[in-house]
Amino acid sequence: MNAIETDALVKIYFPKNGEPIEALRGVSLAVRRGEIYALLGPNGAGKTTLISILTTLLTPTSGRAVVAGFDVVRETAEVRRRLGVTFQEIVLDADLTGRQALDFHGRLYGLDRRTRSERIEALARLVELNDALDRKSATYSGGMKRRLELARGLLSKPQVLFLDEPTQGLDPQNRVAIWRYIRRLREEEGVTLLLTTHSMEEAEALADRVGIIDQGRLLVEGAPAELIAQMGADVITLTGAGDAGCLTEQLQRLPYVSQSLAHVHEGADGPIVNVQIGVDSGERRLAEVIAAALACQFHVQQAKVNRPTLGDVFLAYTGDRLRDE
Repeated sequence: MNAIETDALVKIYFPKNGEPIEALRGVSLAVRRGEIYALLGPNGAGKTTLISILTTLLTPTSGRAVVAGFDVVRETAEVRRRLGVTFQEIVLDADLTGRQALDFHGRLYGLDRRTRSERIEALARLVELNDALDRKSATYSGGMKRRLELARGLLSKPQVLFLDEPTQGLDPQNRVAIWRYIRRLREEEGVTLLLTTHSMEEAEALADRVGIIDQGRLLVEGAPAELIAQMGADVITLTGAGDAGCLTEQLQRLPYVSQSLAHVHEGADGPIVNVQIGVDSGERRLAEVIAAALACQFHVQQAKVNRPTLGDVFLAYTGDRLRDE
């Protein structure tokens, strides 16, 4: 059984003044039990709305969502008993010790004193907070606070754990430590994890599968290595101006091109086009690709060749336009 399923999920906001905002436009996905699934997308893509629906904080406009076998709308209480959440913003009472924060959370879930005590000690060992458990959280570093929140999300032994930007703002050492704990959760306790992140490195290091969402639609999903391989052995990126439609059409006819995608954004002197072309050998094919551009009257201002990464996959599907909201 899948741990998370959505079917044609739609969420529309109706502001008092202004046009309706369609935050999700028919999102269908399935996260397998015991899987680590990373949800990637620019600001305003729909990630937070989707997570809010899956954690029962929002009601969808239409469609269906199931978490741990229970419908998020009709069986809200059952869903909440089976999930854990850590939010993007750190939410801790500075006057409470780490132990008190965990203990109060356990009480909210109806855990008896002995169970709370045993779970707190075990989780403190997991996230390496044993020596700081009786200090006020106000004295914790950013990394320690993240680890305390991770322990809090695990206190009720959730079947599904949602992590919203779990390593945002952390230094490399703390980020790697959080990654280690996340892997242990899946390996030792079989927890299903769905995380949102802006870090391509994080998604590539942790996720069994990733989904890329933009403008409320799930654009593509798959194992990071598979998505990268689909880009080709190399990626040629052309930046310039002209008929990008003609260029991408011509490129797709070439036998060594695995895919070509164009994105347009406004520059200081007019529209700028970035075309990403997946090829079998970048250096060998560069001259032919530029010749195809010239034939389509596409004026190349810059050309570069690189090995593809998950970041290239992300930009190929979402473009490189800055998103503020």
